Amino acid sequence: MTRQVDLPQGALEMLILKAVSLGPLHGYGILLRIQQISGERLEILQGSFYTAVYRLERNGWIEGEWGESENNRRAKFYRLTATGKRQLKTETAKWSDMTSVVAAILQAEPEEI
Repeated sequence: MTRQVDLPQGALEMLILKAVSLGPLHGYGILLRIQQISGERLEILQGSFYTAVYRLERNGWIEGEWGESENNRRAKFYRLTATGKRQLKTETAKWSDMTSVVAAILQAEPEEI
């Protein structure tokens, strides 16, 4: 069984933006896409997830439009806005920078200091 990982603060919104950038999805579909891409290693609480989705919509980074889901239920389908694409690019660059800095620190040897 693969061990689940905790999601660092601030990463959820970036993951939602990325999931939506792959194509429009309704809210629960976004959550499932993130879990699928993570290999089921991320467990995201629905309360935290939907709070983040609403915040992204309020910021204008995603837009929702009502439609019908695959099981014939009314659902709001989200897509990335132009502002959201720029935000995803910015957040991805910041995340990459931060992970490379942390990786360098973790790989440091005493004789290198």
